[in-house]
Amino acid sequence: MPQTACPAAGTMFTPTGFSPHLAICSDSPGPGAWPSDGPPITSASLDTLIQHLVPTTDYYPEKAYVFTFLLSARLFISPPELLARLCETCIKQQHLDQMRKFGPKILQLLTEWTETFPTDFREEKMVGLFKDIIHRIAPCDEAYWKTLNQVLQTLNQKLAAITQGEESIVRVNTSSVSSISDKLVAFKAKPPPIQKDMLSICHDPYTLAQQLTHVELEHLSNIGPEEFVQAFVQKDPLDSSQVYDQKKTTNLEAYVRWFNRLCYLVATEICMPAKKKQRAQVIEFFIDVARECFNIGNFNSLMAIISGMNMSPVSRLKKTWGKAKTAKFFILEHQMDPTGNFYNYRTALRGAAHRSQTANSNREKIVIPFFSLLIKDIYFLNEGCANRLPNGHVHFAKFVELARQVGEFMTWKQIECPFETDRSILHYLHTAPIFSEDGLYLASYESESPENQVEKDRWKALRYDRYQ
Repeated sequence: MPQTACPAAGTMFTPTGFSPHLAICSDSPGPGAWPSDGPPITSASLDTLIQHLVPTTDYYPEKAYVFTFLLSARLFISPPELLARLCETCIKQQHLDQMRKFGPKILQLLTEWTETFPTDFREEKMVGLFKDIIHRIAPCDEAYWKTLNQVLQTLNQKLAAITQGEESIVRVNTSSVSSISDKLVAFKAKPPPIQKDMLSICHDPYTLAQQLTHVELEHLSNIGPEEFVQAFVQKDPLDSSQVYDQKKTTNLEAYVRWFNRLCYLVATEICMPAKKKQRAQVIEFFIDVARECFNIGNFNSLMAIISGMNMSPVSRLKKTWGKAKTAKFFILEHQMDPTGNFYNYRTALRGAAHRSQTANSNREKIVIPFFSLLIKDIYFLNEGCANRLPNGHVHFAKFVELARQVGEFMTWKQIECPFETDRSILHYLHTAPIFSEDGLYLASYESESPENQVEKDRWKALRYDRYQ
């Protein structure tokens, strides 16, 4: 069924690859003293964690640590405040270390930050702090300044691409017709020539599955890792200093809206045809599309299609379903069965992830998870991260697990879609009118009459509203 962005309820991504191990002890003797080998990471105070983010002449934090901390620390401290703290620590450190050794390491740290979390630097405050820290520790070295200019140029390019992607989503949302007026159901008996349907646009299930994968990967590419944490940041009403807007989850929310749209589009396509035989053909078509999505590794579209077909206005069409070949549908339903915390799906996802790691072609590397379940998993991880331990320490072990899951997602989202684009299909997916929930019920009752008094009463109310 349609989803919401936030539920009610052994590798690490870094900009340059993966780190197989990250172990940090809870009691740290000083910067650079964190062991590369040792017991699993436990906990530390936020001040200690920030201290060990700052490099020295003899120490630089592991890339996995940098990613993990920058991802999760925003639950406790905003990026501008963290950068300000970093600047303060650097000012203290520069009196202890040789400038020419210290400066390049700070630049390297800032480079990793801008590469992995570029949206943090959309704020003028962040840019100002960035420039301030550079001027404080910058050595008089031509190569250093050349590297700095490259970092700034790359950051600007990333921010421009992100802005372009967000504007594209806005254009799609504003140009799309979100729902069909329920009055258009009257056209079911005699559809107008201009009213198109999916089968008139695309009759090949594999082609449609490919185009759905295009849409999915485009949405994934726009989602930054920080959105998974910022969606759950809680502002302290007693803290007037929290002026930084951390709830910037535009792309994440747009992706959830896409899932909901696909659910309703599938249901609309099934309920729209006037004849039972045509509705059965549409059901069989979407079953085949769902199967192709599964084979590709596109689990999000697969679940949206199954959810759309299981919506009550569709599932009640017993005569229509009786005329369709549904054996493959029940197999797909079994794969996405929520029993055992989606055990079957999680097994299939692990298989797809393993295939992706060993694949030689982009077609075999595609892994698009069922996004709402991923959000649910991350929601509970965020809750664990946000809760400090009784001694006031940050539960860093939770940080590591959160970073592992988000890092895995970051790897999947970087896959370029290998399929050829069909603009007519993509345009239809984004702009085809869809029924509201009431419209779906009305169309369903027009197709197959109500079977009980509850349905009859609802049909009567919907028909009355339609003609008002």
